[in-house]
Amino acid sequence: MISNPVHTDNTTRASVILVIGGMMWGLYWIPVRFFYDLGLTGPWPGIAMYSSALLVLIPLVWRERLALALQWRNLALSGMFTGAAFSLYSLSLVYTDVVRSILLFYLTPIWGTMLGLAFLGERLSWGRFAGLVCGIAGLFVVLGGDGFVPWPQNAGDWLALASGICWALGTLGLYRASSISVSGQVFAFVLGALILSFLSLALIRGPVLPALAQGDYLWVLQLALLSALYTLPMVYMTIWPATKLSPARVGILLMSEVVVGIASAAAFSGEPFGLRELLGAVLIVSAAVLEIVRK
Repeated sequence: MISNPVHTDNTTRASVILVIGGMMWGLYWIPVRFFYDLGLTGPWPGIAMYSSALLVLIPLVWRERLALALQWRNLALSGMFTGAAFSLYSLSLVYTDVVRSILLFYLTPIWGTMLGLAFLGERLSWGRFAGLVCGIAGLFVVLGGDGFVPWPQNAGDWLALASGICWALGTLGLYRASSISVSGQVFAFVLGALILSFLSLALIRGPVLPALAQGDYLWVLQLALLSALYTLPMVYMTIWPATKLSPARVGILLMSEVVVGIASAAAFSGEPFGLRELLGAVLIVSAAVLEIVRK
């Protein structure tokens, strides 16, 4: 059977872009924790960044508003799950260690593979099986010290696990609704995250409003607007490839976030990064490489 060179080029391009986007996600914890240190607790770091991103997105999607309105059902479905994943992941970075949040999220390939088998008619090839084995082995190596099995241990861990499940469901929706413009998908993604973040305020104990000094509000607003310059390219580099690739492939390729996330957490947050973390990261990167070269 002769392969389509255009399709192959698009798949390769989408895979490379997604790996780079994943690396950017590996640094996403830094602005989240920065806003948290300023006094934006709970979902407020996410709310600040999502709101500013929406302000930038509105002019980009305004010309498409009529076409997007006709596809609101597909947008709502994909935005609900991808936005939930974005919001829950941001919350998990506040309530648990960066490394645990990232790696528990990356049980995503399991959910993505299950969805691909169930809804896309995919087969579990030896190449994909090897990628999954490397990815899951990496998770066990990093989180398996002292008899610990990678199972959620606190609220932040559960949020990270839930975000991975939501992301797998959301990428299935993106893959099925690939005819919708990328800007429209990104808008639904960010809007869904903002809505869920506001809803989560009702479930969090303690003060609803952030404890900011009066003079800090303008400073936080300026930083939130600046964060859109990082957040939006990162989201575009995640959403566009997700419309071209299957959920399982997306989940594995995004593991590039793991290496950057673990290394940056070790460098800037004081979280451990030793031989065990290095071996786990190598295994997880191997999973991404196996997925890229798989035909």
